[in-house]
Amino acid sequence: MNRQQPFDVGAVRDVIAARRHMPGAMLPILHGIQDAVGFVPADAVPMIAEALNVSRAEVHGVISFYHHFRQQPGGKHVVQVCRAEACQSVGSEALARHAEKTLGCAFHETTADGQFTLEPVYCLGLCACGPNVVVDGELHARVGADKFDRLLRAKRGAA
Repeated sequence: MNRQQPFDVGAVRDVIAARRHMPGAMLPILHGIQDAVGFVPADAVPMIAEALNVSRAEVHGVISFYHHFRQQPGGKHVVQVCRAEACQSVGSEALARHAEKTLGCAFHETTADGQFTLEPVYCLGLCACGPNVVVDGELHARVGADKFDRLLRAKRGAA
């Protein structure tokens, strides 16, 4: 059963109202909604479509195309592993497998305890120092399995 998660409808309306007249408003609206409520709720899709005079399918297509947008609330901590070619060349695929195994969830999923959401990211701009990981907005370079595990332990310990 896939039930809609609660969210602040007023915050979504405010974001849409503030950005609907911007050129190329859909992406700024989607980013604003995710920043405001932590994800892009399915119930926000018709609101966005109506405000921009586009179809719900078009809004959903943009949300599903960009890996950045979550359609469910994220965990307490968001872990992003770079999946771009430069990081792949220095071990990010092994790191990605380790992350999934360690967290017990796949990319675009949240751990059963709600503590961590695992997301792919495609280039963090630190290509010479890969593999790279972002944990709660903080960039970490040259991350292997051991360093990844230390980063998770630090976040679990901070809870």
